[in-house]
Amino acid sequence: MKTLFTYNWQVRDEWLQAFESISEVELLRDRKAGVGSILKTLFHIIDVEYSWIRAIKNEPDLALQYHEHNNLKYIRNLSDKLRLENKELIDHWSTHMEFEVVKPSWMDKSFYKGEILRHIVVHEIHHVGQLSIWSKELGIQAVSSNFIGREFMGR
Repeated sequence: MKTLFTYNWQVRDEWLQAFESISEVELLRDRKAGVGSILKTLFHIIDVEYSWIRAIKNEPDLALQYHEHNNLKYIRNLSDKLRLENKELIDHWSTHMEFEVVKPSWMDKSFYKGEILRHIVVHEIHHVGQLSIWSKELGIQAVSSNFIGREFMGR
């Protein structure tokens, strides 16, 4: 599981770097797809990850406010800050936690912790696909989504 989170964080950092060359106007422009703008999409990815990790830890959701993080620098800082907290759980993850049940504070339904972690991983990958489409529209090179070649498997 740790490898997939590390992959997502690396790809996210590469996207944040790739978008440094794009004007704030373009980053904030409503794209009529997904959650709206590039910045809203990046914020959404970070917010969802953080909310679900807090749920796994049986902590209440902290409603992050987009308007407090609506430029690329703030999004990067938010990602870096929350990753430290999220990474702590991922670093201590073990298979015996897979089927422990969690009821998120914002829902009436319960889920397995392992199911939630997998949801977080695929959720980010889903939105990265949208970022790839938008980057092509803006004329910038899309970040590689390849897992192979990133040297996560200890070679």
